[in-house]
Amino acid sequence: MNGQPDANNVLRSTQIVIEQALRKLGYGDEMIALLQEPIRMLTVRIPVRMDDGTTKVFTGYRAQHNDAVGPTKGGVRFHPDVNEDEVKALSIWMSLKCGIADLPYGGGKGGVICDPRKMSFRELERLSRGYVRAISQIVGPTKDIPAPDVMTNSQIMAWMLDEYSRIREFDSPGFITGKPIVLGGSHGRETATARGVAVMIEEALRTKGIPLQEARVVIQGFGNAGSYLAKFMNDAGAKVIGISDVNGALYNKEGLDIDYLLDRRDSFGSVTNLFENTITNEELLELECDVLVPAAIETRLRASTPRS
Repeated sequence: MNGQPDANNVLRSTQIVIEQALRKLGYGDEMIALLQEPIRMLTVRIPVRMDDGTTKVFTGYRAQHNDAVGPTKGGVRFHPDVNEDEVKALSIWMSLKCGIADLPYGGGKGGVICDPRKMSFRELERLSRGYVRAISQIVGPTKDIPAPDVMTNSQIMAWMLDEYSRIREFDSPGFITGKPIVLGGSHGRETATARGVAVMIEEALRTKGIPLQEARVVIQGFGNAGSYLAKFMNDAGAKVIGISDVNGALYNKEGLDIDYLLDRRDSFGSVTNLFENTITNEELLELECDVLVPAAIETRLRASTPRS
């Protein structure tokens, strides 16, 4: 497989990166073939009774990229754009991240094709429990450890843990991370991604000679990572001039009131629908700034044709 990464196909783009890296390291075709695909890919069908009495069947996935150094590890996302190639690619990236950090885990990833914003609390619970029942044979503390991801949270992890506990009562607590503190979750887990990004931003600004207090920050995405990062940047003195969610974007050259936005966003990170003077997500990416943070789902940043 040769060529340039294709931003519209996250799996192909990832596979090209894997091939290029392995060839530079001196590995042959057999290693490339092994690491370009997960060792295990499960597709499941999940029947869920909806509140109106009908039954809807959802499609879900769980990819386990490589377990050579330990159990696979990775989040589960609920999103209408979830697909098999995306889940495979994200499991590969999880392997790379764990390897770079020298953690004894392989990469895993899961997802369900659904729109949680259009589902009730009870429907989400039934879907979460149904997904765990469907993948229960290939997950566990020594096999594969799920976690939250896009549009999933500690409540969904709690439902999944409870369902898994009914099936495997002796090894259930370590089955999943991102669960509530009262159920054995870790302090600081919810803000960990944003804190890591904040550290990297501070180091990058220092390298560029830009004081953090003078930096203009634009954050694409206002979910778990994006919203906490906006809070950290704002509290550190940076000026967050733009944020976006699935509905649009907000911009203020003097800086947005981040605390106000955090108080009013919903559980899926949406807040722009409460405002009239919004801009598009494309316009947000064109704002003049010192720091642009892509905190939305993948393939949202793409090459564009230069303007004449």
